Amino acid sequence: MEQEAQNQAMGYDRAATMFSPEGHILQVEYAEKTVRLGSASIGFVCSDGVVILADKRINDSLIVPESANKIFEIDNNIIGTAAGILSDARVLIDRAQLLAQQHRVTYDSPIDVVSAIKDLADVKQQFTQHPGVRPFGVSLMVAGVDKRNKLFVSDITGNYFEYFASAIGENDDKLKELLRKDYKKEMKIEEALKLGLSIFKEIKGKNFNVESFDAAYISSEEKEHKVIRLNTEKLKKYLK
Repeated sequence: MEQEAQNQAMGYDRAATMFSPEGHILQVEYAEKTVRLGSASIGFVCSDGVVILADKRINDSLIVPESANKIFEIDNNIIGTAAGILSDARVLIDRAQLLAQQHRVTYDSPIDVVSAIKDLADVKQQFTQHPGVRPFGVSLMVAGVDKRNKLFVSDITGNYFEYFASAIGENDDKLKELLRKDYKKEMKIEEALKLGLSIFKEIKGKNFNVESFDAAYISSEEKEHKVIRLNTEKLKKYLK
């Protein structure tokens, strides 16, 4: 904390292009803290598709729940979610949707998942390198089906990795710890939904409310891929 305060006093946090003497880009690290303040999401690769379960964190009863969707359809075969500043995420997701449609028009086929996440990660990296801009304050999770089922997570810096299952946002370390314990590669979509809800229930305790969750999956067993969203009533049947 003392070193961080010293770096701030010396102005190393005034630009995303300035390294501190310890080799840190402080604006990027601040943005990472923003991500950990965001509501959490869990993603799974299943034997029969991919699943994302996201906490919408709706605290106002006046908000129409359907307007607060936190899982975005990028294409018929790809879904995504985010943690952090969701308005930042919207700009990136809009770009991914446009890229997906351009790919369909040009090649008459859906875009592969890695091409979508790589383009988003490249944009995020650029915003850690150029003056006059700030990093995107958002971590992205993208799941989809092409030749196989895939799940990627991209951080603030523009790095991205493929996962069998992962979590982003608030309490992500605790969520991942439970995933490492209970996730199985052969699990089905329904089993993943049950596991995801049970993990959130354990982490959130008395604050758990199934009505504040958004869930979607894509089945790899269907010939024509499509995004299936689950409303509150459908989610309730997966509660243990």
